[in-house]
Order: sequence, then C-alpha cells, then structure tokens
Amino acid sequence: MQFFNSTEVAKKFGAISQIVQTEPVCVQSHGRPQMVMLSPAEYERLRRQDRRVYSTDQLPASLRAAIAAARPSPQAAAFNDEA
Repeated sequence: MQFFNSTEVAKKFGAISQIVQTEPVCVQSHGRPQMVMLSPAEYERLRRQDRRVYSTDQLPASLRAAIAAARPSPQAAAFNDEA
C-alpha cells in the first residue's frame, strides 16, 4: 500500500487513480490515515467476502483453529445462567 497526503491526492488525482487500480492507496491528513482508496474490483471482492457463508465442513483450517482457540471473556460468565 502506498501512502499520500490529501494535498498530494488533490494535485495528482489522475496518477494516483492509476495506482489504485493495482493496489490500495492510504490518504493521510496531518500524518494520520483518513481513508483508503480501492479499485472497484477490489471493493467488490471485499463485499463478496463479507457475505461468504461456509458450511462447517468447508471452513478453512485457519478459521477452524481460531474458533477452537477462542475463549469467552470474563464478562461472558454473567450469561451462564441463561443457558
């Protein structure tokens, strides 16, 4: 990911919009990230990923491991009587 300040983006929008076609661009203001610019294709890919549904036998191994390793927070104990 490349980083540009907001003034650079305003001045070089055409060139930066070409960079966005191949990689995300982080726009900073006062040294802090303000937004990330993505290509339409990358945006749509992320939207599809957001809605991806797995059956339990299709879960990626990394996700199965993360679920197996997950532990409830101490605050969750307050709900034990509800089960």
